[in-house]
Amino acid sequence: MSDTEGVLSRLDPEQRRVATTFGAPVAVIAGAGTGKTTAITHRVAYGSLVGAYDPSAVLALTFTTRAAGELRGRLRGLGLARVQSRTFHSAALRQARFFWPTAYGAALPRVSDNSFGLVAETGARELKTRPEVGQIRDLLTEISWAKVTNVLPSDYAEIATAAGREVSSLSPDTIGRVYAHYERLKAERGVIDFDDVLLCTVALLSDQPDIATQIRRTYRHLVVDEYQDVSPAQQRLLDLWLGDSTDLCVVGDPAQTIHSFAGAQSSFLTNFGVRHRDAVVIELVRDYRSTPQVVGLANRLLLAARRTGGRGVQLIAQLADGPEPEFAEAQTEAQETAGVAQWLAARAADGVGYPDMAVLYRVNAQSAAVELALAHAGIPFTLRGAEGFFERREVRAALARLRAVQGGEPSGIVAAVRSVIAADGWTAQPPSGQGSAREQWESLSALLGLAQDFAANHPGAGLPEFNAELAERSRTEHAPPGAGVTLATFHSAKGLEWEAVALTGVQEGTLPFSLAQSPAQLAEELRLLYVGVTRARRFLRLSWSLTRGGAGQRRRPSRFLEGIGPTAEPARPVRGRRPKVKTAQTALCRICQRSISSGAELKLGRHLGCAPGYDEHTWAMLTEWRRQEADQAKIPAFCIVTDATLMAIAERSPDSSADLIGIPGVGKVKCDQYGEAVLAILRQERSEA
Repeated sequence: MSDTEGVLSRLDPEQRRVATTFGAPVAVIAGAGTGKTTAITHRVAYGSLVGAYDPSAVLALTFTTRAAGELRGRLRGLGLARVQSRTFHSAALRQARFFWPTAYGAALPRVSDNSFGLVAETGARELKTRPEVGQIRDLLTEISWAKVTNVLPSDYAEIATAAGREVSSLSPDTIGRVYAHYERLKAERGVIDFDDVLLCTVALLSDQPDIATQIRRTYRHLVVDEYQDVSPAQQRLLDLWLGDSTDLCVVGDPAQTIHSFAGAQSSFLTNFGVRHRDAVVIELVRDYRSTPQVVGLANRLLLAARRTGGRGVQLIAQLADGPEPEFAEAQTEAQETAGVAQWLAARAADGVGYPDMAVLYRVNAQSAAVELALAHAGIPFTLRGAEGFFERREVRAALARLRAVQGGEPSGIVAAVRSVIAADGWTAQPPSGQGSAREQWESLSALLGLAQDFAANHPGAGLPEFNAELAERSRTEHAPPGAGVTLATFHSAKGLEWEAVALTGVQEGTLPFSLAQSPAQLAEELRLLYVGVTRARRFLRLSWSLTRGGAGQRRRPSRFLEGIGPTAEPARPVRGRRPKVKTAQTALCRICQRSISSGAELKLGRHLGCAPGYDEHTWAMLTEWRRQEADQAKIPAFCIVTDATLMAIAERSPDSSADLIGIPGVGKVKCDQYGEAVLAILRQERSEA
C-alpha cells in the first residue's frame, strides 16, 4: 500500500473528499463527533504527499491554545512537524512583532498583561468610585466584543443597545465612555491589549501591501478549525492573509455556535458559498462518538432548530446501540441533584469511571446544589472553568456574616439568610441584563435555596446547625483535576466528551435562560442544549425540577423538550384554516421602526427580533422544499435562495412568475429554475387557508 493510500484508508467517504479536494475553497460542515480534526489533518498529510501542500507553507488556525496544541500533536503524529498550528492571536502577534519595525520604524507596542488594572483605573475615573471586580469583568467583556466586531467607543451605546447587549450593572453610555477613556489611557502608556493584536495586524497588512504579499508567500495554504466561532476582526485578518488566493479550507458546525455574545458569527461559515462562488461545501455526517440513541436525540433537537432557521447536519450514528437517554422530573432542585448523584453512582457500578462522567448546567450558580449532592453521596468531583460554589466572593462574604449572627434565634434559618444576602443588595427579582451582577444574584439565590432545603429537611434545626453543615460542605475536598466527575457549564464543555453525561436544570427560565427573549437568543439557547447532548458517548440523562425548594412559582420543563421526550409524537402538518400572522410596526425592532418612520425603505429580511409577517406553515413548507432541492443538488440551502428571499416570498405570496421575479433575490434565472415549484406551494397554501 502506498503512503497516499495509507493516509486515505483511515477515512470515510466524506472525510476522504475533504482530504482530496484541492483547487477551490473548501468549507466543511462537520457535525458533532464526525471526526473533523481527523479530516483536516489527513487533508494536510495527503496534500503534502501529492504536492498540493508544502508543509512549511501551511498555517492551521484555531481559537484556543488547547485546540492548537491538539491540532499540532495530531499533525506531528502524521509526520508533519513543520506545519504551523496557532491561534489567530498567536499568529497575528508573531507577524506584527516581526514586521512592525520595518513598517513603522519602531517596535510593536508592548502587549499589556494588566488590562484588568487599566479598566479598573478608567472605570474609577468615570464612575467616580473604584468599580467592583464584577463590574471590571463586565467592562472587559464589552470592550472586547466592541473591538472584535469593529465598534468604536463613540458608537458603542447605540450599537450595543440595538444588539440587545444589556449589562445589569452598567449603562451603555457609561460603558462607551469607559471604553473611550481606556483607549486613551493605553495610548498614553504605550501599550496595547489582547484584542489590539488582531487590529494592529489588520492595520499592518492593510497599510503595507509588500508585507502582506510576503506573508502570503510564506503561508500559502490556510486551514481554519471551529470556523463557526470566527469574529469580524478575525475574518478580516483571514481575508488579508488569503489575498487573491483560493487555497483555503474551513471547518465548523453552525449547530454549535454558542459564543455569539463574544462576537462569534456563524454566518461566515453558512455564507461561505456566497463569499466564495467556486467553493466546494462538504458535510461530515457520520458520528463516531455517540450511540444511535444519543444521536437520535441530537438530531431531533437539530430538526427543531431548523424550523427556526437553524443550520447543521443530520448525524448518522456509527456505534452500536446503547441505552435510551433518560428524562427525569423532580419536585425540588435538591431532589433533582440527589437523583443525579444516584445515577452517577449507578454508572460507576456499570463500570464507568468517575473521570469519564460529567454534570452540565446552564449557569455556574447551579453547581451549588450539584456539589452538595455529590459531596453527600461521597462522589469525587472537579469543577471546570469556574470557582467552587463556596469559593465565590459573594458566598464567602455571606457565610462570614451568617456565622456572626448564629447566636440568634434557633429557628428562622431562611429569614436569617434572606436578611444577610439582602444586605449585599439581593432582591427577590433578578437584575435585568447579563454580567457580574446577575451572576452574583444567582449565587446568592442558590445560597437561599440551600437554606430552604435545609430548613425543610431538618425541622427544629437552627442557624448554628445550618452554618455547621455549610462549613463541613465547604471543607469537602474536591477531586484533583481528572480524578472525579467533571462539573461544568454547557459553554465550558464544548469540545469535550464523556461516557456518561447528566444535564441538569433543563427547565424554563434556566434553559432557555430567562434573559433570552429574541429569536436569535432563543436559537442560541437551543444550540447550547444540542452541545450538551452531543457531549455524551453512551449514557445521557436530562433532568429538571418543578420548584427551587418546594415552594414558590412552579416551573415547566424546557420548551426545547417538546416533541423530543420519551413520549413525544411526530409532528404532523396542520390542516384547515390557519390564522395569518399579522405584522405591526410595534412588533418591529427599533432599527426597523426608525427606518420606517424616516421614510426609508425597510431592507429585505427584517431583524431577528421582529415578528414574522408570514404564515408559519407556509414558511415551513417553503423551507422544506428548499432543503430537498439543496440535498438533491448537494449544495447549501442558502445557495438555492437565502433566508431573507424566502421570507419575502412567504410574506408576499406571489401568484405569478412576474410577481415572483419582482422579489429581490429571485430574478429570472431562479424563477425559471424554481418558480413553478414555489408557486405551486403558495397556491396550495392559499387554498388550504
